[in-house]
Amino acid sequence: MAAVCTEPGRAAVSLARRIVVKVGSSSLTTASGGLDRHRLDALVDAFSGVLAEGKEIVLVSSGAIAAGLAPLRLARRPRDLATQQAAASVGQGLLVQAYTTSFARTGRTVGQVLLTVNDVTRRTHYRNAYRTLRRLLDLTAVPIVNENDTVATQEIRFGDNDRLAALVAALVHADLLVLLSDVDGLYTGDPAEPTSRRIREVPDHADLTGVAIGRTGRSGVGTGGMVTKVDAARIATSFGIPVVLTAAEFAEDMLAGKPTGTLFHPVRTRPAARLFWLAHATTPQGRLHLDAGAVTAVTTRNASLLPAGITEVGGRFAAGDPVDLVDPAGRPVARGLVNYDAIELPLLLGRSTTELAAELGPTYEREVVHRDDLVLL
Repeated sequence: MAAVCTEPGRAAVSLARRIVVKVGSSSLTTASGGLDRHRLDALVDAFSGVLAEGKEIVLVSSGAIAAGLAPLRLARRPRDLATQQAAASVGQGLLVQAYTTSFARTGRTVGQVLLTVNDVTRRTHYRNAYRTLRRLLDLTAVPIVNENDTVATQEIRFGDNDRLAALVAALVHADLLVLLSDVDGLYTGDPAEPTSRRIREVPDHADLTGVAIGRTGRSGVGTGGMVTKVDAARIATSFGIPVVLTAAEFAEDMLAGKPTGTLFHPVRTRPAARLFWLAHATTPQGRLHLDAGAVTAVTTRNASLLPAGITEVGGRFAAGDPVDLVDPAGRPVARGLVNYDAIELPLLLGRSTTELAAELGPTYEREVVHRDDLVLL
């Protein structure tokens, strides 16, 4: 299939070599919750063209819980964690089996990759995840990625896999992230309203100011909405990856660079990978409340955070954990890796490092958060 690009802004789409595609539950299942093999086959057919050109695709696929509803005779998506995990356990096998059968028609092998939050937030874990995904791609297999729902000990939802897809795109250094849904793009309002119009391109996320971004999906089997998709686009574009949001039925046209869906433009300068992961892939274990002077020092003077600028400590954390730095109004302004345990910090607040070193020893003449371990939010 020859690449076709009808808009200058779509050049990055048609030229992308490594593509991460997130497929929502609504694009794979019937309204009652079972897998729709015809829709899945249509998606695989749309991907086969770009795969034949030597491009790489990583699928982040929802649908495991939804696929498990009908076999377990569940009328609707369960709310309790145990039943969600049971449905995921049944549905994940059916989902991968369906992908295996469908891709086999095109001569492709698929590989299942189940990830947990730790696999994309802890450095040693995500290196292992990268090596597995990279090897699958080298062997011309199609990785099918999903959250390991069946053993999750926290809330089952990971941004309806939208955030996971953005993090996977950064993990494999993708050239493009595609978010497929039952809505053909981002609209200025409810897509059902005749006054709403599709937003073709988002050059900068600041351009969305005033746009009502709500829950616009029509399916009852998924968990996400437009908010999670826009947030995923923000994460991926901040790492220099363009994002297209469109409906599954337009996947083939979109991959050819045709102007379907909404294109989110990436930032021009890709941030350091370490700071990207700190900002988007970590969960803060506590909060450090800063006075106005410390906020200015951290946000505008590129300074490290010292004990003298901290007014209050919240949460339970150990040295090396990520914490949010908040301003006097309680708004997070930065995130960093803290050099002290939560239990010892309160004794240091408001004091200079020179004073602390003289009283407690030279090990206390250090920053609470070093500038190299800090990222502005």
